Amino acid sequence: MTETLPPCPECSGEYTYEMGALLVCPECGHEWSPAAAEPTGGTEGGVIRDAVGNVLADGDTVTVVKTLKVKGSPSGIKAGTKVRNIRLVDGVDGHDIDCRIDGFGPMQLKSGVVKKS
Repeated sequence: MTETLPPCPECSGEYTYEMGALLVCPECGHEWSPAAAEPTGGTEGGVIRDAVGNVLADGDTVTVVKTLKVKGSPSGIKAGTKVRNIRLVDGVDGHDIDCRIDGFGPMQLKSGVVKKS
């Protein structure tokens, strides 16, 4: 009996595959943790979770888990960058963390690209 993998939570693509501890969508490139039954960064019931399913709160310190492209910046935000004193917001397009990143200034991040430190 074959195991069926869930569709991509971003684009609903049905061709997801496992890569290590993550599920990956080849259509849009989205990666998420299968351990969290819901898509990472879910806001069900007002709870915001990080990429591995930990509950986030205002004032937490988080670490960026993958390199992010930033418009107007040649380097972007590198994986492993620590972000201190986050604030949870009801942002636009899934950006639910309001923060200040050294060298970049104030910005919003998606909870699916950070993990609690």
